[in-house]
Amino acid sequence: MLTTILAFAVLIGFLVIAHELGHFVTARLFGVKILEFGLGFPPRLFAIKRGETDYSVNALPLGGFVKMEGEENPEGPGSLAGKSVGVRFTVLTAGSLMNALLPIVLFSVGLMIPREVVVGQVQVREVAANSPAERAGLRAGDLILRVNDRPVESTPDLLYGLQLNTGSEVTLTIKRDGFGQTPVRVVPRWNPPPGQGAVGIAIYMPTPIKQTRAYPVWEAVPLGVRKSLDMLTLAKNEITGWVIRGVAPAVAGPVGIAQMTGEVVRVGLPPLLDWTALISMNFAIVNMLPLPALDGGRIAFLFVEVLRRGRRVPPEKEGLVHLIGFGLLIALSLLITYQDILRILRGESLFS
Repeated sequence: MLTTILAFAVLIGFLVIAHELGHFVTARLFGVKILEFGLGFPPRLFAIKRGETDYSVNALPLGGFVKMEGEENPEGPGSLAGKSVGVRFTVLTAGSLMNALLPIVLFSVGLMIPREVVVGQVQVREVAANSPAERAGLRAGDLILRVNDRPVESTPDLLYGLQLNTGSEVTLTIKRDGFGQTPVRVVPRWNPPPGQGAVGIAIYMPTPIKQTRAYPVWEAVPLGVRKSLDMLTLAKNEITGWVIRGVAPAVAGPVGIAQMTGEVVRVGLPPLLDWTALISMNFAIVNMLPLPALDGGRIAFLFVEVLRRGRRVPPEKEGLVHLIGFGLLIALSLLITYQDILRILRGESLFS
């Protein structure tokens, strides 16, 4: 329990600081006055004043904030609202941009750390009747070598490649009867029959072996960039899948994320870096949603201002919308936390 709490606190603190530093640095560059840089939400536990800024630690460990002069009101020197739309857009998006770029660093570092992997040939054990695989001509015994341009060295490699391309045609490069390489085109399904998988094949690794792998920096960084971009594709596919399959997403609040962080921390450092990268990218995406109190909600007011040809929404009205939105987000977080606690008491995990 102590390990889980400490790991979660470090992870969230790290991501929050990275996010708020994006706002802080860009605001300073454009001459916006910073009133407070806060870790957590009030009530305040303590603060240190440096120059015109209070650096505070607060009681509710659900995020953080950078309080800027005149966020909704353009009056006063150094106010954010007194800056141009372009400057405000840059400052408001900088936090999520930091969280979107951070996975590149985390993935790259994780790839440079030696880790044990299981690799081997991936072979088709069975092909389901009337499935995309059967229609494409796949047969039991085929070896799958690549998904598009990505080599397949394990069953997770194949599943990952298919998941990235759900609903789109992919080229599987196969070897049959030990001769040559043949391209086979197939479309992974959004909603396959139970037990069939995306294309309708059962696969296995006839001769798996364990290897210890680590990549040099010149290989790790491009792979880190690719994995980060993959996460955006997977997020898009996940949302599309919710709509097409008509299923509700599995969500987790702070308690659920803490539970999963504790499970990952016991596996090792490279998986923890991958997990932190995943949370960071999700943090970036969620913060850009056009919801009140989030960065995306504030950006939505900028678009309204542009559409109204520079006429602002009155500051008191915008502030009220964000206040109500913040209250609703806290209430939603508490509801999700309640569900997280019930799941933990039942001994369940979101990874299962």
